[in-house]
Amino acid sequence: MRFKGLFLASAAAVVAASGARAADAVVVAEPEPVEYVRVCDVYGTGFYYMPGTETCLSVGGYVRYDIGVGYLGFEDVIDKKDLAEDGTINLNDTYYKRARAALQIDARTETELGTLRAYSQINFQFDSTVVEEIDGSITATEEGIEIEHAYIELGGFLIGETDSFFSTFGDYAGAVIQDDLVPYGPFATHTIQYKFDAGNGLTFGAALEEGADEFTIDSYVPHVAAGAKYAQDWGGISVVAGYDSVWEEWAGKVRLDVKASEAISVFVIGGVKSDDATSFYGSWGGDWGVWGGFTAQVSPKASINTQFSYDGADNFAAVANVEYELVSGFRITPEVVYVDNFDDDTVNDYDGGNFGGFLRFQRNF
Repeated sequence: MRFKGLFLASAAAVVAASGARAADAVVVAEPEPVEYVRVCDVYGTGFYYMPGTETCLSVGGYVRYDIGVGYLGFEDVIDKKDLAEDGTINLNDTYYKRARAALQIDARTETELGTLRAYSQINFQFDSTVVEEIDGSITATEEGIEIEHAYIELGGFLIGETDSFFSTFGDYAGAVIQDDLVPYGPFATHTIQYKFDAGNGLTFGAALEEGADEFTIDSYVPHVAAGAKYAQDWGGISVVAGYDSVWEEWAGKVRLDVKASEAISVFVIGGVKSDDATSFYGSWGGDWGVWGGFTAQVSPKASINTQFSYDGADNFAAVANVEYELVSGFRITPEVVYVDNFDDDTVNDYDGGNFGGFLRFQRNF
């Protein structure tokens, strides 16, 4: 019994010592502080601070689906079954369709020289299209990736790829989808711009640009554009001019905006150019063009938009749509167009008058 008691006491002492050593060996680490994402409200909604930096970032975009019919679809395309069976060429009309996912990234930081901004938009899309064959047009589909914008801004300077200063400085044209049926200026180009806000609503700007397609510069001499605008509560007026260094031609536009009421705004644009031939900035037909229209906000969720345009080559286009926000972030826009060329001696796509329809579904995020 004495030996048994001694053994149990020894075992208890060993267990107690082992427990003490085990307790001494356990170290509980202090939790590391968590850096939560902070909202950046300096530049509007949707921005947040990138962790560990003072850079504000916004990641957004949209998913869009377009359907076009009539003049905005594909007209007179070959009937593939008839062509394959006996070589007979019969023609059909069919839809134009596009599915697009756009990714937009906007990064901004305040510096001693002003706001440093980097902006990009990349479009991923799947389109219906036509392929020109010897006997006519055949319908097909194509996938594509398009960089619509990629530029850096610092203060008033901008450098990169975006729409031409000639189009953006005057705020494009109307609020319709098909706003360039009578063209009013170029779009994608490499550009270096500077804009100066003089205060009291006055802004001045200028740009050096590369052009695009057949109007891309072929030497070290760039295209040049410059403009001035004045904006107030009643509306505004802008003037912009551009010089095409390849074809040595110039073009200019004047735009007037008037806010007729809280719900209705009206605009008119007049354009002239040095020659009736097409150049990078003078993209409309003839040596002059005019564009005008209005937007009416008929309810908190719906607006009516119109645009009418006519140029010196007798090309006419009328466009009207209703933009309706079904739920927050989701808009449906049905649109109708009519185009015509009033010159009996001219044969083009507008000749004889054509109607078209367009339907857009867009989810912004």
